[in-house]
Amino acid sequence: MSKLANLQSATCLREVAVVLGFKPKALSYILYIKNKPDLYNQFLIPKKTGGMRTILSPCDELKAIQRKLSDYLQSCINEINSQRQINFSIAHAYKKKHSIATNARVHRGRRYVFNADLESFFDSINFGRVRGFFISNNNFKLHPDAATVLAQIACHNNCLPQGSPCSPVISNLIGHILDIRLAGLASREGCTYTRYADDLTFSTNKKIFPKSIATLSESEEHMWSTGKQLEKEIKKSGFAINNKKTRMQYKDSQQTVTGLVVNSKVNTRYSYRRTARAMANALFKTGKFTIKKPAQANGKSILLETPGTIEQLCGIFSYIHMIAEYNRSISMPNNNKKLELSGIEKTYKELLFYRRFYANPKPLIIYEGKTDAIYIRCAIRSLLKLGEFPELGRINHKSEIELNVDLFTYTKTASRILGLPGGAPPLKTLISEYVQNFARYQAPGNTSPVIMLIDNDSGSKEIYSLIKNLLRQTKPVDGTKEHYYIAKNLFVVPTPKLPGKDSKIEDFFTKDTLEKKIGVKSFDCSNDHDTETSYGKNAFAEQIVKADQNTIDFTGFRPILQRIVNVMSYYKTNKTQ
Repeated sequence: MSKLANLQSATCLREVAVVLGFKPKALSYILYIKNKPDLYNQFLIPKKTGGMRTILSPCDELKAIQRKLSDYLQSCINEINSQRQINFSIAHAYKKKHSIATNARVHRGRRYVFNADLESFFDSINFGRVRGFFISNNNFKLHPDAATVLAQIACHNNCLPQGSPCSPVISNLIGHILDIRLAGLASREGCTYTRYADDLTFSTNKKIFPKSIATLSESEEHMWSTGKQLEKEIKKSGFAINNKKTRMQYKDSQQTVTGLVVNSKVNTRYSYRRTARAMANALFKTGKFTIKKPAQANGKSILLETPGTIEQLCGIFSYIHMIAEYNRSISMPNNNKKLELSGIEKTYKELLFYRRFYANPKPLIIYEGKTDAIYIRCAIRSLLKLGEFPELGRINHKSEIELNVDLFTYTKTASRILGLPGGAPPLKTLISEYVQNFARYQAPGNTSPVIMLIDNDSGSKEIYSLIKNLLRQTKPVDGTKEHYYIAKNLFVVPTPKLPGKDSKIEDFFTKDTLEKKIGVKSFDCSNDHDTETSYGKNAFAEQIVKADQNTIDFTGFRPILQRIVNVMSYYKTNKTQ
């Protein structure tokens, strides 16, 4: 039976709980017994346009239920779309493969771009609307009691709360009625329409913009308001327009949709990129920069200059990079060639190097592949429970690991921007360029070591050769030392040699762990293993090491972790600026 059919068959709380994979008593306790004030944590965040936005963050138990409901409803939507052969969307928020970029792209190069906002979007979707939708919608048609339970899970204070994992998917379901009506209006008038949450956009190349959608004031120049037909359709769908945010943009000026320029290609504002560069340069020189944040003063919205954080700046550059990557995927979808970094991407590279290697607040451990991070984290956690290696972290009251070190994360951004996709050759490049990269900064840094953990086998020969040249040694570097100090805060730590042979990190698991099977397949850590009879490193890390970390014997990792602790101690004592 399909997920949608399972949901449609539910007739009470108990059956809804079973469908969502929860115990009925647990769901009943959250909905009817737990104190209402304890269900949500309320806090305020500033809006970009001024004022404050109320966020309601659900407690852990409720969040787990809401997340499960969100995933379940999304699966139902995918099922409905598949049955009806729908492969496009008018709404672009909170959906896979959709974003502010996909929302903006369809409005490129238009004579007119008209934007309108819905008033109190989430607040206007109340308990009755949610319940009524699931009962009456032709795709769902749920039992009234089941619909009541879903509305109780989703709503708080009679509306969808901002901060709930299931508010986005439910708002899109209910907003779809509006989308169909407005897409029909746009089609009849020769316009294109999209919605991103509460942000409505209409665009056209017609010489005169349709009055049914927007009208120009007769008394004020360039003052536009929503047309009567548009207002009628919005009201009929249970929403209202926020007249303060209505605007028309012309082709001869900068046009933006969901914050992105759309006059030609979709892009971030030039002023935004210029400001990002200026903030990064200030950080590199002084270790500090300021950022403008919306605030209220004497009842007016102002931009207040406040100290910025590296996390904020990385978020800004990540946003710029996301849009650049989107454009690259559109213009060169099948191009696997390594492209040169643009100017803004080079600054992003400097920022990421500054954050991860130059001004890292904790010791950083970097390794050859992403599976190594899983091994190291699980080994530290296991040995911390035995009271060993307290220098590396602690286990809190929730049995969660709190590390005193950072573990490098291999991502698409790390690959594209830092040139670190994984493997030994990129680490060799990192070593060779390390001192040169450090020279770009004048800000205080170099406070914690960077520990490069490498396999002590034939794959590291080129790294050893480079170390020999950098350290100007006459004897070959063969991986017999516990660590090699390269320069600044960089150390190379080889895995300990084994009796009579080289070593790789997987060699430090017990034989029992290495011989565990997945189905009938055995573990083979080579890159060209036979997939018919064996499984590789990723499956071993996720399905064996991570899944069974509470029972696996990690004592074989003591020599590796001891080397890491020794480097931390050595650097603390002999730190060289």
